[in-house]
Amino acid sequence: MAVDVYDGKHHPVDSDEVSFKIASSMAFKDAFLKAKPVLLEPIYRLTITVPEEFMGDVMGDLTSRRGRIIGTDADGHFQVITADAPLAEIDRYATTLRSMTQGKGIHTQQLDRYENIPGDVQSRVIAEAKQPRAA
Repeated sequence: MAVDVYDGKHHPVDSDEVSFKIASSMAFKDAFLKAKPVLLEPIYRLTITVPEEFMGDVMGDLTSRRGRIIGTDADGHFQVITADAPLAEIDRYATTLRSMTQGKGIHTQQLDRYENIPGDVQSRVIAEAKQPRAA
C-alpha cells in the first residue's frame, strides 16, 4: 500500500516526526475501517479417487470440513470425487484420507480461488490474532 499526502502544514511548536507518524497511523486506521475489510481464505479444488465402499465416508468427511462436492464420476471400481474445500480444513488431508480408505484413496489439490471467510470462522480468527497481544 502506498499513500501520498498532498496537503499538510508544519508548525514550529507542535510539528515533529512523532506527530506526523501518529497522524499517519490514525489516518490509515480510519481509512482501513471505512473500507470494510474482509478476510479471504484460499479454496482448493480436490480430486479424490477412492474405492466405491469408502465413498460415503469420504463425502461426509469433506462436508464436515466445509467442503462442497462438485461432482462424482466412476472409474472402474473407483469413484472420483471433485470437491472444493478451504485450505485451513484440508491440512494433512492425505493422512486422513489414507486412514479412512485403508490406504487405497488418493487425492490431488490445486489452488482454485479465494473466498470470504464465513462470519463465525472470521470471529475465531480475529480472536486468535488478538490473543498474543493480551498475553
